Amino acid sequence: MSEEVRNVVIIGGGPAGYTAAIYAARAAAKPLLIEGWEPGGQLMTTTEIENFPGFENAITGPELMNQMRGQAVRVGADFMTDAVESVDLSQRPFRIKTSSGEVIAKTLIVATGAKAKWLGIDSEQKFMGRGVSACATCDGCFYREKVVAVVGGGDTACEEAIYLTNHATKVYLIHRRDELRASKIMADRLLANKKVEPVWFSVVDEILGDDAGVTGLRVKDIRDDSTKDLQVDGVFMAIGHKPMTDFLGGQLELSPAGNIITRPDSTATNVKGVFAAGDVQDEVFRQAITAAGTGCMAAIEATRLLEEDD
Repeated sequence: MSEEVRNVVIIGGGPAGYTAAIYAARAAAKPLLIEGWEPGGQLMTTTEIENFPGFENAITGPELMNQMRGQAVRVGADFMTDAVESVDLSQRPFRIKTSSGEVIAKTLIVATGAKAKWLGIDSEQKFMGRGVSACATCDGCFYREKVVAVVGGGDTACEEAIYLTNHATKVYLIHRRDELRASKIMADRLLANKKVEPVWFSVVDEILGDDAGVTGLRVKDIRDDSTKDLQVDGVFMAIGHKPMTDFLGGQLELSPAGNIITRPDSTATNVKGVFAAGDVQDEVFRQAITAAGTGCMAAIEATRLLEEDD
């Protein structure tokens, strides 16, 4: 067990974590990034990205993450492929327990992201990135003049469905009840949109497709277990996201949605020396570019705190 104290430790290997590593390394802080067993985050299941600045042509999620990671390595960031089990934030330096030992940090950046909630059916996994998505803003443009379905009944589902009407000719909204959980203003806006067709009292039974991707959706009526097929080109899951914060053990202040709360115009948390960036902190935008932006902010704030300590 090493007693080396690292200036900056970053937990999470996605756009926020990699950007924080780049900025901290260029500030000569010699950061260590603990990237977990699945580096790259949610973008590793994204086939094409057209909205990340700097790429004239579409780039895949894995390619973008590999390039960001490679850049962080090139400027001097250290990496550890390991899982964080718990942290002790009671005093600085902080102690981070991993599956293989312990890391000690003067400052900590939490960039563990959030995982989209999925239905858990086999066909969902089969067509992930080939017609199944959890981000309309990311993938909606691929469905211009096509028919799509959104699964969910809350504000997120309504927002996703309304956004998709800018591209798709028709949007089915699949919901297990006959009324939405969304706020009244969002529900009214959705139901007033002529491109949206609610499919009430229904759940997804199976996602249909071929080698090219999704071709349809089989839904089951929960009242009588009858099924029917809908012809769709894409399916968007909007049943929520779970911020990856379990390892924190309640030591950081969280929002009702489970995201880490940070100060206005800052990535600083309620514990001095701990910063949060990316989807673990952001419950509004959840984009690769905004995650990268907060990763930059967190690294700058962490290195400034180190300078103050000196």
